[in-house]
Amino acid sequence: MRLCTFSTGVSRSWGVIDERGIVDLGARIGGSVIEVLHNDTLAEVRELATRTAPDHDPAAVTFEVPVERPEKIACIGVNYANRNAEYKDGSDEPEWPSLFMRTIDSFTGHDAPLWRPPESAQLDYEGEIALVIGKSGHRIAERDALDHIAGLTLLNEGTLRDWIRHAKFNVTQGKNFVHSGSVGPWIVTADEFEHYDDLVLTTRVNGEQRQHDTTANLMFPFRFLISYLSTFFILKPGDIISTGTPLGAGARFDPPRYLAPGDTVEIEVPRIGLLRNGVIDDPTAG
Repeated sequence: MRLCTFSTGVSRSWGVIDERGIVDLGARIGGSVIEVLHNDTLAEVRELATRTAPDHDPAAVTFEVPVERPEKIACIGVNYANRNAEYKDGSDEPEWPSLFMRTIDSFTGHDAPLWRPPESAQLDYEGEIALVIGKSGHRIAERDALDHIAGLTLLNEGTLRDWIRHAKFNVTQGKNFVHSGSVGPWIVTADEFEHYDDLVLTTRVNGEQRQHDTTANLMFPFRFLISYLSTFFILKPGDIISTGTPLGAGARFDPPRYLAPGDTVEIEVPRIGLLRNGVIDDPTAG
């Protein structure tokens, strides 16, 4: 099942999208995707969507970030094994994952433009798979961790490269510019996956492949990330964990290949979908 949040030009809603179209469940039962996760009613939602005719053509709506206002968006850095080698610093693979947080305002939805701010010309892409938590937990054992996944979505962890160097010990500044990243287009529920060990992620810029790797190469697989983060967080329904990007980000080219207005970024995982965004200059800048 694919859960989405969308706007019609008249209202904002949520529903289930399939080959027929979008079943508008917000119009029928109210609530939101995050409320469905909190209330553990995915089975009821699936049953209702299956017996209900679709209301919207996906081409006629605006896709929003699938989870409205998650409490936490945790992002993992340097998780693909060959990404660690990309740094060319001779370091061994890390013992523990790198972690930073993002705000929901730093993201936009599928087919909406990323904003390049006037403060930097170094807007970069990072294609990632993101976990959406469906069940609360604290100090979750690895053996139980996958039971806490509601589903998977795609995430462009857009980064302003010069701003991640504004301080000695963090990257927060360069990771949180408004609409510098994106999430979507929907959440594919966990029951659609037998396992998560061979998901192939590809990022393209203007049709050119820039990133390509598989979750088989993760240094910290999904179950470890959930267990590790839940050591110090209480993970809650709707929380997002972005699991890291493969090698091939624009900063790693010589010279760097940053995003510019008019570019199009596509992030694709065949079993999840395709997240696409253009790039514009920040329209709110004076």
